[in-house]
Amino acid sequence: MQFHWQNPYPTVRMPVMGRKVVATSHPYAAQAGLKILHQGGNAIDAAIAAAAALMIVEPVSNGLGSDCFAIVWDGQELHGLNASGVAPQAWNPAYYAQKYGTEANGFAKRPMRGWDTVTVPGALAGWEALHTRFGSLPLADLLQPAIEIAEQGYAMPLVVAHKWAAAIPDLQSQPGFAGAFMPHGRAPLVGERFAFPAAARSLKLLAKDGIRAFYEGEIAEAIVAFAKATDGAMSLTDLSTYRPDWVGTISQSLQAADGKQYDLHEIPPNGQGIGALIALGILQHFDLASLPVDGIESQHLQIEAMKLAFADVYQYLADPRSMELTPEQMLSPSYLAARAKLINPKKSTHFEHGLPASGGTVYLTTADAQGRMVSFIQSNYMGFGSGVVVPEWGVSLQNRGYGFSLDPQSANVVAGGKRPFHTIIPAFLTRNDAGKIFPQMSFGVMGGDMQPQGHLQTLVRMMTYQQQPQAACDAPRWKVNRDFTLDVEANMNPATVAGLIAMGHTLKKIDDPYMDFGSGQFIWRLSDDLEDGYLAASDSRRDGLAAAY
Repeated sequence: MQFHWQNPYPTVRMPVMGRKVVATSHPYAAQAGLKILHQGGNAIDAAIAAAAALMIVEPVSNGLGSDCFAIVWDGQELHGLNASGVAPQAWNPAYYAQKYGTEANGFAKRPMRGWDTVTVPGALAGWEALHTRFGSLPLADLLQPAIEIAEQGYAMPLVVAHKWAAAIPDLQSQPGFAGAFMPHGRAPLVGERFAFPAAARSLKLLAKDGIRAFYEGEIAEAIVAFAKATDGAMSLTDLSTYRPDWVGTISQSLQAADGKQYDLHEIPPNGQGIGALIALGILQHFDLASLPVDGIESQHLQIEAMKLAFADVYQYLADPRSMELTPEQMLSPSYLAARAKLINPKKSTHFEHGLPASGGTVYLTTADAQGRMVSFIQSNYMGFGSGVVVPEWGVSLQNRGYGFSLDPQSANVVAGGKRPFHTIIPAFLTRNDAGKIFPQMSFGVMGGDMQPQGHLQTLVRMMTYQQQPQAACDAPRWKVNRDFTLDVEANMNPATVAGLIAMGHTLKKIDDPYMDFGSGQFIWRLSDDLEDGYLAASDSRRDGLAAAY
């Protein structure tokens, strides 16, 4: 790809190039991964080390009780891992109705935070699966950088400090939260040192005894004892029986401006990556390249394609064992062509779901000199997740259970052992050259429902308009909300914003760019010759870093 190397957007970042690369949302985590590469580890080892460090330096977004997903290019082929957790066996609509009552529509009520939003944490089991299959260094070596950071502490960065303080009013009363995350009775200030010795204790035990100690050993027993003492439903059986799944990827092809054929890969449901594939498939029916990159028409078409995708995602997506449609049906070329015809190029439309024919988060990416590349994401969902933290062990638990529906007719209805609708999605781009597949880019854009939208917008900028990854990352973004209203970043061209409003798009005021417009990390392979290395970009919306040598 012959990128346009100039960057037309305000930025503090430059693209980074090297043969070994780590890009994350915090410099310490990027350096942790790079340290492992220096020690002879591979890209998978580096990803685990960076992921562990991120749990310490960005606890707002992830922790030891998170979930994760990964796409790995092992040098020959792609592998997809789903390490999202499942509901405790005690959960069902009746459980919530008995505990919290019912809504006017008859559905059970449920909380947004606390124990009754905590599904079995999958992230650490995901690390174990990655390490067992692809790792080269001992697990203890990979966890050592995170242990050192947790014990010695680090100066609080600006973006994390802002989100930390914002979470305090909602979470300070949750079990274990204040003891873990309110030193001095408040959130840490910018530049103030924060250490996390309880998490270091957990990581040391995992380094010594292995990951299963979290699911069957001393840590598991502490989690369950704390649940029993504070009205949670998690059991030892829930933890000990959990396993992540190798699920492969689903994909959508696209023709790029350089005339080459590429494929965007996502993890299949229960994650929402299929939304990016649907929108991309719809956009193949329009000549975006003929329209100005930041102009009204191009942005309008992308927004409408995303709205069409979300209409289907919100209707059908669930644990794949419960879905009434398959990903193949939702990605059928004839179906996407029919959906594309619903777009009015001059007017915003509120779309309903179609009927195909029968049949808070951290992202990181790594690459090594042998050609292995990892696209990895882990999350506790909303800021600090459930707010529940297991004392003395620093296990901060996600609130992914809030992603379930309480509608008994929904494919996504809550049930024991079931995975909820998930927002976090890693992505990977391959190039198809005369039937031979080449790895091209490992990337992701974190931030709730922004993720498939960020995948779409950054990929269109790179593939259709040949913007280099850092420019595509820095460009202003829009976001389609659940009610199909639109958010736009403050630095978007005012004429484009006015044009979108004139087309009928309803805009909302934005106060929180941290979550609303996401944050991306990108590693692009410069050529098929490994000696040429990679190009990396890190989003300026976070405290991150792309590090290479």
